[in-house]
Amino acid sequence: MSAGRYDWPFFGDEHRAFAERVAAFARDVEIEDDEARPAETCTAWVRALGAAGLLRCCVPNDGKSVDVRTLCVAREHLGYRSALGDFAFAMQGLGIGPVSLFGNAEQRARYLGRVATGELIPAFALSEREAGSDVAALQTVAVRDGDGYAIDGEKMWISNAGLAGVYLVFARTGGPGARGLSAFAVDAETPGVEPGEPIETIAPHPLAAVSFRGVRVPERARIGAEGDGFKIAMATLDVFRSTVGAAAVGMARRAFDESVVHARERKLFGAPLGALQLTQSSLAHMATELDAASLLIYRAAWTKDNGAARITREAAMAKWFATEAASRICDRAVQLFGGLGVTRGSIVERLYRDVRALRIYEGASEVQQLVIARSVLEA
Repeated sequence: MSAGRYDWPFFGDEHRAFAERVAAFARDVEIEDDEARPAETCTAWVRALGAAGLLRCCVPNDGKSVDVRTLCVAREHLGYRSALGDFAFAMQGLGIGPVSLFGNAEQRARYLGRVATGELIPAFALSEREAGSDVAALQTVAVRDGDGYAIDGEKMWISNAGLAGVYLVFARTGGPGARGLSAFAVDAETPGVEPGEPIETIAPHPLAAVSFRGVRVPERARIGAEGDGFKIAMATLDVFRSTVGAAAVGMARRAFDESVVHARERKLFGAPLGALQLTQSSLAHMATELDAASLLIYRAAWTKDNGAARITREAAMAKWFATEAASRICDRAVQLFGGLGVTRGSIVERLYRDVRALRIYEGASEVQQLVIARSVLEA
């Protein structure tokens, strides 16, 4: 991966040093992604990332705020090396994000240190079968029960389901709509927490439904005040949404680099594949979209790190453009590789599958367009 972009004014010396550190980790770590055993592979990645001290940047426990540029640098390099490695890192940050950003001192002390070392795996339990993009429509309820709450409902498409030691659960404590939601930290061993069977996807990772049946939690498990749940969820996604685009760029950059090597080495009609003008056109499109995506991502991250309370518009633009561009880049790579590109197990075939989900999770591309358009119309 080229280091030239770290000379952009978005970065300081600490970001450049961190980029070298995470790149060396990704290069040297001895973990091979096993699609048949995604849970075991992700657990190994969490342990390795924790041992290397890299998880501390996504779960700060010293009163500092999360540096979004550092998160993006990490996800770009990890995405380049391994989709499951990137997933493991990202979910440690997103999963415990409500506590990192809004938790009280007791909650932070209870969870953040163990997440940062890789001892504890969290899960962000927001989506439901009928409430994915429309968060305000979720139906899981948390009813006052003595000095605590009883939580009932089912969450769907929950990353780290079955692996997690704590679920960050969003449930309805009030009336309909966004203002009736609250957030809770629910330990996995709490009676009534039941992960379902793994959900198989085109790019396997730990994913399942989780049922909450009469799950009793004390009041201290609530994060923030009653009714703060929607605000907590959106603010958490604001921070981590840009990083999804960074992961997409990492995967796309790997596809691009593999394509450049292939174009130089593959002979066709007595000359390198790269001598063909159509090949050069594909590579030009790929290179330009990579830079454009990177600029949007790090613009959003820089804006947040420099004191912006919310970066909803910037993060939506970065996530939408970068994930869509990455899909186009990986598709072009498959085309350039021809038969090898659709051969199961080849690098570009795996990247083609890995990158696809990024256009859906943490806000589908269509939702990002609505967010952007609304910000334009309300300006």
